[in-house]
Amino acid sequence: MALKQKPFWKSLFTKPMIITLLMGFSSGMPLLLTLRTLQAWMTESGVDLKTIGIFSLVGLPYTLKFLWSPLMDRYSWARFGRRRGWLILSQLGVALSLVAMALTDPKLDTLLMGTMALVVSFFSASQDIVIDAYRRESLPDEDLGMGSTFYIYGYRIAMWVSGGAALALAEFTSWRSVYLVMGALVALCVFITLWSDEPTASANSPKTLKDAVIEPAAEFLKRDGAWIILAFVLFYKLGDVMAGNMLTPFYLKMQYSKLEIAAVAKTLSLPITLLGGFIGGALVHQWGIVRCLWTFGIFQMLATLSFNALLIFPHSLWSLGPVILVEDLATSMATAAFVAFMASMTNKKFTATQYALLSSLTGVPRVLLSSPTGYLVESLGWFGFFFFCTVIAIPGLLMIRWVAKLQSR
Repeated sequence: MALKQKPFWKSLFTKPMIITLLMGFSSGMPLLLTLRTLQAWMTESGVDLKTIGIFSLVGLPYTLKFLWSPLMDRYSWARFGRRRGWLILSQLGVALSLVAMALTDPKLDTLLMGTMALVVSFFSASQDIVIDAYRRESLPDEDLGMGSTFYIYGYRIAMWVSGGAALALAEFTSWRSVYLVMGALVALCVFITLWSDEPTASANSPKTLKDAVIEPAAEFLKRDGAWIILAFVLFYKLGDVMAGNMLTPFYLKMQYSKLEIAAVAKTLSLPITLLGGFIGGALVHQWGIVRCLWTFGIFQMLATLSFNALLIFPHSLWSLGPVILVEDLATSMATAAFVAFMASMTNKKFTATQYALLSSLTGVPRVLLSSPTGYLVESLGWFGFFFFCTVIAIPGLLMIRWVAKLQSR
């Protein structure tokens, strides 16, 4: 389904687009604090690789968020509205649970840390439900590509703050202080929500909870090829996500310091990520979603394989830099097309529930299928692991031909 052609710059710098950018920041803050940044904290604390790999299960709420998303479609807050009310509650929940993580020791209280990280993920997933719905309801269809790009911009900036900046800050202060600072930044995101406008489409909510639960799934599954779409969403980024789950331990095992990781893997990669998102959004606007999914997907797969170059040229910033920059460029371009695809598949009456269903599937690789990645590394070695992650991306690429046929109808 090709998007309506118009100069993409006309979509820039409107209030809905700026809100999309800022909400992307709010959405991106918690993720690394329960994954890669937490992995660095755990690695330094002496937690073994198997436990670190299993900790990806704390992201389970991202996979199951479709279970409570109907509540956010059905009910609204009289004062703030259906979208803004739930968003404020979710943001405050993330901030407070990050503070709880800061007061926990990952080595002495591993189970408690896992529980607190799970709570962060629950509120973060709830926030994502509302933000995804807000973006879909606030932007016209022809602006979804650039809207996805602006969202990714905010998301990636937040990932730099919660990843690279957090790692750099941890060189000079305690991990507890780092997480307290991150919690305070998330709390400030409430002001973004207060500045935003409640979407007009948000008023068209299901009349009963039963309608909010049953109608979104029924409407989607009645579509021709619905199961193919669901399978594609599950597999498209599988290899990239599985590889990404172990990157921070990989860098540390390759003897890179936290400052080197923060400087190259987090900070210097940020402008490349933003560039990739902009190129991806612009090309989605001009080429259409399907062509971009195919082109960017191949690029993403080859970028995953390139991590094996760090085994050939170990502990060299001249090899680390290009590999990370290529991976960030490929991932951001593929994500721009992928997010636009999922948004285009939702009915605005059930935005939160249907988008939550699709995005929940994207969480399966990150949460369930990534949990044994530590075991895969120990059995296959790093070279075999990244090769495996490359090969497992092929089924998602092959499904694009069926997705293209469905969209052409």
